[in-house]
Amino acid sequence: MADLLQEIEAQIAGAKTAAAKQNVGIIRELGDGVAKLEGLTDAMLNEMIDLGNGITGLVLNLEETDVGVIILGDYTQLKEGGEARTTGKLLQVPVGKGLLERVVNVLGQPVDGKGPIKSDITYPVEKIAPGIARRRSVDQPVQTGIMPIDAMIPIGRGQRELIIGDRATGKTTICIDTIINQARLNKAAEAAGDKAYRPLYCIYVAIAQKQSTVARVISVLEEAGAMPYTIIVDSPASDSAANQYIAPYAGAAMGEWFMDNGMDALIVYDDLSKHAVAYRQVSLVLKRQIYLETDLFYQGVRPAINVGLSVSRVGSAAQLKAMKQVAGQLKGDLAQFRELAAFAQFGSELDAKTLAQIDRGKRIMEIFKQPQYNPIPVDVQVAVIWAMQNGYLDQVPVERVKEFQTKFTEFLTTRKAALLAKIEKEKALSDALTAELKTVADEFKQTWK
Repeated sequence: MADLLQEIEAQIAGAKTAAAKQNVGIIRELGDGVAKLEGLTDAMLNEMIDLGNGITGLVLNLEETDVGVIILGDYTQLKEGGEARTTGKLLQVPVGKGLLERVVNVLGQPVDGKGPIKSDITYPVEKIAPGIARRRSVDQPVQTGIMPIDAMIPIGRGQRELIIGDRATGKTTICIDTIINQARLNKAAEAAGDKAYRPLYCIYVAIAQKQSTVARVISVLEEAGAMPYTIIVDSPASDSAANQYIAPYAGAAMGEWFMDNGMDALIVYDDLSKHAVAYRQVSLVLKRQIYLETDLFYQGVRPAINVGLSVSRVGSAAQLKAMKQVAGQLKGDLAQFRELAAFAQFGSELDAKTLAQIDRGKRIMEIFKQPQYNPIPVDVQVAVIWAMQNGYLDQVPVERVKEFQTKFTEFLTTRKAALLAKIEKEKALSDALTAELKTVADEFKQTWK
């Protein structure tokens, strides 16, 4: 009994206690491969978030009240109200020769049914590129095995090359032939014992391709004996836009490992036009895109910015206080104008207040029309919008609003430059500056005809 007590006491004495801190939040919104999370006050940009069910999220938006993440996995398994936890790690993928001859997804997880990946090394997906001064000049060839390219359009190790063309003109074939040729050259160097030859390993990143197309590529590479020197990163057409967006970065991280370890890598992105589409989708749902509309363009509204759909990640936090003061209600006014204008097309009788709102919206649209290659200084923008918001254009016919704006701008820049300089310097409209702006606007209004 004494021995048992001594053993228990020894175990208690040897026990170590430690406090663990973990940041836990909840999923507030969910949809289209994107989630908004609340409560993750310590989240970092590009950090991996554990969303449960083995699904990972990647932080792309850090806002005041929530965190925007793209979901790398099947987001249909998640539910609003579910828990989300920070991991303290940036998004990483496995790297190394253990991935050769394998087909993996954007997280480096195997999808070929050949068992786990034999690699205990990971690389961050987002990494600072080496500075220009650290890079060697391009002087080693990439022998594609395609005579017109090798003879007339030589490609070197360390450069980028874009292959463009219409559908079904052989873009992918050029890439696959190049991968096959690298495998042949690598094998020949190994057989000859040529230690001076730097093997060129290949990474084929399939973005939004049909599974049948990827399967055909894999079959061709296997038949040619190229898979032992090749990694396939597959984000098929059935994947979410978030996965397709990450795919090229995952492939680049895998290639950087070869570079950092004295080897060379050829990365093929097939293709980046589909990646651009995926990025656009992700940007829309994460609210970071300026949206141009064809209908507005042909109506003469240029730049043809759809204010209702266009959003900023940071909003007014990035505005000068003066601009925030004068433009605070503009977006709401324009959105209301477009709704009322669409309603007015049905020929319904409108009350005076509604007509006034429509007229005001028309004038706002006019002052936002801007000729190309003619950026407007922010101090002039503030003055013009202030005049609009304070009724100085209410009695100006819509068709003459641009004329009023042009003349007012000329009046400000030639005769009231001191006022513009104050706006630029103070970056906010004080009571004194507002009074001065009113005096200037009144003076101009009396002279304008």
